[in-house]
Parts: sequence; structure tokens; C-alpha cells
Amino acid sequence: MKNFTKFCTVFFLLFLLLPNSYGQGFLKADGKRIVNEKGEEVVLRGMGLGGWMLQEGYMLQLNGIAGPQYQIRAKVEELVGPEKTQEFYNAWLANHTRKIDIDSLAAWGFNSVRLPMHYKLFTPPIEEEPVKGKVTWREDGFTITDQLLEWCKANNLYLHATPGGQGHDANISDYDTSKPSLWESEANQQKIVALWRKLAQRYKDEPMIGGYDIINEPNWGFENPADKNGCDEKLNEPLKKLMVEITNAIREVDQKHIVIIEGNCWGNNYSNILPPWDNNMVLSYHKYWNYNNQQAIQNMLDTREKYNVPIWLGETGENSKLWFRDAIQLLEQHKIGWAWWPLKKLGFNNPLEIKVNPGYQKVLDYWRGGGTKPTEAEAYQAFMQLAENSKLENCIYHKDVIDAMFRQVYSNETKPFKHHTIGASAVINAEDYDMGRNGYAYFDKDTANYYISTGGDRTPWNKGHTYRNDGVDIKSGQEKYEAHYVSNMEAGEWLQYTVQAEQHGVYDLQLQVASERGTGKIAVLQNGTVVSNAVAVPETGGEQNWQTVQISGVSLAKRENTLRVKAQSGEFSLNSLQFERKGDKAATGKKAKRKSGK
Repeated sequence: MKNFTKFCTVFFLLFLLLPNSYGQGFLKADGKRIVNEKGEEVVLRGMGLGGWMLQEGYMLQLNGIAGPQYQIRAKVEELVGPEKTQEFYNAWLANHTRKIDIDSLAAWGFNSVRLPMHYKLFTPPIEEEPVKGKVTWREDGFTITDQLLEWCKANNLYLHATPGGQGHDANISDYDTSKPSLWESEANQQKIVALWRKLAQRYKDEPMIGGYDIINEPNWGFENPADKNGCDEKLNEPLKKLMVEITNAIREVDQKHIVIIEGNCWGNNYSNILPPWDNNMVLSYHKYWNYNNQQAIQNMLDTREKYNVPIWLGETGENSKLWFRDAIQLLEQHKIGWAWWPLKKLGFNNPLEIKVNPGYQKVLDYWRGGGTKPTEAEAYQAFMQLAENSKLENCIYHKDVIDAMFRQVYSNETKPFKHHTIGASAVINAEDYDMGRNGYAYFDKDTANYYISTGGDRTPWNKGHTYRNDGVDIKSGQEKYEAHYVSNMEAGEWLQYTVQAEQHGVYDLQLQVASERGTGKIAVLQNGTVVSNAVAVPETGGEQNWQTVQISGVSLAKRENTLRVKAQSGEFSLNSLQFERKGDKAATGKKAKRKSGK
């Protein structure tokens, strides 16, 4: 379940990037499988384009400031006015997702993309309709959708259309409590039915569209208003009634595409909704912050078996790389397709990270009550730069997230995060340890957020929330050459580095460390063998007050060598590793210092 993202009067499109062998005709439900027209099973591996057509506050670091998009837009208008606000949103729509994004997803290994669409791009709110009870259309949304479809065709993509589920989770729904919700307005229900008929009519002959996910993450207590998100709902009668009406409207014009339905409670409560009422239907559920074991998905496995219908994990993510890898392995063991969330945001635990420009940081500081109000010109520049930064080539690419989602699912092998060549001397930044699974490339005790399963608070698996999305605690440094560092190394935790020596030699290894308590001890293992006794980490007066400790006698062969830096006792911070080959110190004469230009 999810409680801080998705949309209410909002629609989703999912684009599926399939290899040529699967890109044959329309997808369809075949018993418990999704197949193409050749009868080949298709396991969907997708990415959600969240934040494009509809923004959520947390994706723009607006927690506590604004959640639903109408609130975000109002905050922007307060600073720059309605005309410049529209310029910002036009630039955001133009930049956030382009052909380069779709090409990249296909190259990385995804075979689907799920697009959230805001209904306001396709049709006005009922309050703005010129004639009450009539439905008029806006071309913006259809134009964007058509363009995305063309990009997908170039990569053999399917388009998978999904409307936004209505619910009290306002951030995911752009739900304005001062106006009638979907469930409180016959006019809104007529509009969503009409929109689905319109979409189905437009795309009925398009085999690159995989299906229609008709209401995303409904969360509403119909019987008991106190059950706001419908997790204990037993009947779900209004939800089923509307989904049947939408299905019938689709089938009036389109007999070919899959119809995908989602239960109440963010897609997870199917009480009284089944059996399926259409012979080409898929059940979608959503999964967040719980354990990755069979018990966590057993209910949906049982449902698939009972009703002989395909199931699909329509949305998941927002966790650590370890959680990503474990979830995908679990799902693919049971031949369940999946769609991750999201591709990009102002955050580190997704493939692409949108950078915070200084002007936008000033806006954030002002909105949080800790800074001066920017001028209209400053704010406008900040918002337009934010839109520019949303372009893929301006984002930070987290290749290790992609590595965890694909390679690590089927391999325990580690790979260098960066290539470290050791000559007479070299410096390795501590945070540039190898890529791979916990226990193979690194070992950390806090690895993921399981608060739904544990019933506890959200667990911060990475105390710094930056640079990499492992359990390793990486924080931002104070100086330019100390862009990041590893903090909070606890007893038993370790980091592995694969290094390539230019020639065989014996090295002194200087470790730049810091500790507020002076209780830590650090050891180095070379190709699995302890180099020397653990050395004490001195008390330095703060976790960024760096001092150097030395371990001598590190012998590197002229090939790849594996080194592990281990906390025999904790806790302390690690900033860098500097190698100096014996006999070359006079020639190098360098003080241990990190590399810059990260």
C-alpha cells in the first residue's frame, strides 16, 4: 500500500518496452498468463513516469509545504503569477520525459513504462464545463500521449493506459476536499467513463498499447467513513460498479485491449470485487515497504489461482537497492510482472535524480520559513532551471540502481562502481565501493524500510540519503573535495573495493577517518586475507574532522585486487583511501586528499 504518492482524478499510461520477439500484436490475458498474439508469455518489467503530467509534493522536496499538484501550483503562482507559472508547467511537460528517456529505458532493460496522466490535460474539471453535464475535450493530453506512443514504437513499446484512482490520499490524487470527489459526484463518474471511451476509441487499433488500467489506487471507505482508505471495506460496491461501467464503455469501441483493475486500499483490497467480469482482464496490486517473502504476496497468488486470471504488480519502489533486488527476484520467481516508481525525482533512490539548483533551494528555504522571499525574477529563474534540470542529460544517473534491478537479480558477482587504477599513488573516495549485493560488495546492518510488515516507524536505511541507495550511510561533505563520505560505520560492517595495480608492489594505505567517540577499530582484508592487526580510530572531535591512520604492507599484484575495509568495532566515518607504493614516497610527496570533480 502507499500513503504518500499517486493521483485521484488522474490517469495513468504504461508504456511497455518489449524485445522484438515479444512485440507481436496485442497483449491479452490467457488464463494466469499475459501473452502476445503468438502465445508467448510476456513478463512486464516497467518503470513509472511519475511526476511528469502530475507532480507530487515529495518528488519536489515539498513535504510539509504542498502535497497535491493544485497546492504546488498555487505556491508557484504566489511567487511568479499565473502567466509565468504556466510557462514553468509548459517547460516541465516538454522536458521531463522525451524520446531520450524512452530510449534509455529500453537500453537499460525495461520492457514497459507506466505513464501517470492528469485528467485536466484531457478534459476540464466539471466546475469549468461550459454546459453542465456535458464533456468537452482538451488536446494537450492527447498530443502528449500520441508523441509518447511514437517514441515507444521506435523501441517496440506497448502503451498501457491507466486512469488515476480516487481517494483520500490527496497527494496521489490531486484531491481537493473543497470539491466533490469521484465517489461523491455523478458528473465526475460520467466524465471518467467518457474519457475511457474516448481513449479506447482513439487507440483501439494500436497494438503498441498493452492495456487500460482503469482506476489507479482507489482508497475510499464507502461503508465506514472512518476507514478513509478502504482497507477494511467488505463490499466495495461503488468501486466495482464504476469499474464495470468503464469496462463496458471500453468494450463498446475496443474489443482487443486488456482491461486492468485495481482493488481498494491502494489496489490491495479486492473484497467483493471478483470474479472478473471480462475475459481479457488483469488484476493489479501495489506493494510498498513490506517484506519480500512469499507470505507478502500469497494473497495475490491465491487470487490468481482461484480466478485463473493474470496478476501484475502495477507499482512499487521507493526503497533501498537491496529491497529492489529482493522484490524483483521474488516476483519473477512467480512470473509476476512489475512496474517501478518513479523514473526520476529530486531524490537518490531512483534511476535518475533531478538536481536542486541554488535558486530553487532558496525558494524551498523561504517556503519552510528559514529564508528570505525571492524576487519574482529569482523565483521564475529557479522554476525554469528546475524544468531544465529535469531533462535526462541534466540528471544524475544512478547506474547502481539499474544494476540492482537487473544484473543483481540473477548474479552475486560484484563489479567496480568506478575503475580504480593504482600507480605509484592513488586516492579512492570511500563512497566509491563496488556494486553488488549486501554481503558481497559491502555489508551494512540497516538495509531497507519494512515498516508495513513490522508495524513500526519508517527505517532510514541510508542516514545521508544521497549519492547511492544502499544501506551504507553516505552523507554530503562540507568542502568541495569532500563531496561525500561514509558515516556511521558500525562493528562488523565493511566496504569492498576492486583495484587494478599498474605493477606489482607493496603499499602503505592511509585511511582518512573521523570519530566523535574514538571507540572504533578498522581492519583491511586483501583478497580475503587480513593484512594486519586492526588499528584504532582516534577521537577527532567530529564526524568530519579528518585524521589519517596507516596500514602498511598491502601487497598488490599487477591485476585486479580486492580490498575490504572493515569496522572491527564502531563507530566512525571514512572519507578516503590513499595508496603509496613503497620506495615512491619521496617522488609523490602528497598528503592524503580526496579526488575532486565528482
